[in-house]
Formats: sequence, C-alpha cells, structure tokens
Amino acid sequence: MSGRKQFDVGAALDQAMRVFWQRGYTDASLDALGAATGLGRGSIYGSFGGKDALFRQCLDRYASTYGARYEEALAAHSDDPVRAVEAFLDVVLARIADPSVPAGCLIAQSAAQSAILGQESVGHVRALLDAQRRRVRAALAAAPADPHVLDELATYVVAINQSLAVLSRAGASDAELRSVARLACTTVADTLTRAAADEAAGS
Repeated sequence: MSGRKQFDVGAALDQAMRVFWQRGYTDASLDALGAATGLGRGSIYGSFGGKDALFRQCLDRYASTYGARYEEALAAHSDDPVRAVEAFLDVVLARIADPSVPAGCLIAQSAAQSAILGQESVGHVRALLDAQRRRVRAALAAAPADPHVLDELATYVVAINQSLAVLSRAGASDAELRSVARLACTTVADTLTRAAADEAAGS
C-alpha cells in the first residue's frame, strides 16, 4: 500500500521469537523487540496486536518450525516406538547443540514464566505442550501396552524434552544431556517391555 512501510512479516516474527527465546517474556521489552525487528511500537501494535499477541505468534512459529521436525522423526519409525522416541530426542538435542539459535526451548522457558503471563498466553503455552504430548502418544500407539501406560510414557517423554531444555539453559554439557536422553530411552524400552509382558499374561 502506497505510503505505508512494508516489511517481511516472517522475518520480523523470527527476530521477535529470538528476543523472547533469549530474554524470556518479561525482559523482552517493546524497545528490545523494536530493535530486533526494526519496527516501532506503533507498527508492533498495528501489525501484531501488541506484545502479548506477538508473543503468541512467536510461540506458534517456534512450534511449527520444530514440530515439523519432531513429526518427521517420529514418523520415520512408526513401527518401533522406542526408536521413535530416540529420534524425537535426537531432534531436541540437535536444536540444543545448534549454535545459531538461543539456548534452551522457547516453550519450556515460557512455561516456567507462566506466573507472569496473561491467561490467554498461559493457555497457549499449555496447548502447545499438550500438542507435543499427543504427537508422542501417537508414536507409541502401536506398542502392546495398556493405554494408560502409554499416556504416562508420552507425558514422561515430554517432561524429558522440557528438562533437557532447562538443563541446557543452565549450562549442562552435551555429554550430560545425551546421558539423560539415553536413560530416558532405556526407561521407555523397559516400561514397554514390562507392559507387553503384563498384557500377554492377562490375555
């Protein structure tokens, strides 16, 4: 539109996402967001609806970016739930090790700051965590185990994902993080083995 400054919305979201990811919601001031995106306060409100709305859009962009990688990893091992979980955690570890992005996980960091987020943003973070749990749960569906056990395992795997992000943010080494992921996969395998034996015994 003539007379109106044009900008790349996707690029602006990527830049704003990094600010929220690096600083957390509270310290991601409008000034910091403006400096990163090149937008004034008026443009941030006019284009994105303000800080809260921009934050939620950044969460969605983050979730879509990494969610696609999670789904690809899980789908590649649809016949082997343990290998699917290993591949899922490999994606997590690869993101953590990527020097081009901030440490940790935007969703994990946002969940930790729920007390200072608005109600709509808290619900948004929770919905993204629930979507992650459903994604993992679907990858476990083929395992011969009680559905309740699979529900618990899906929650456990998501908890490990979030824990890895928090540990990395605190400076844990790659070796330490890989040890956590390896033990988590062992726990999943052992749990599924026991659950399959219980199912067989009860049939």
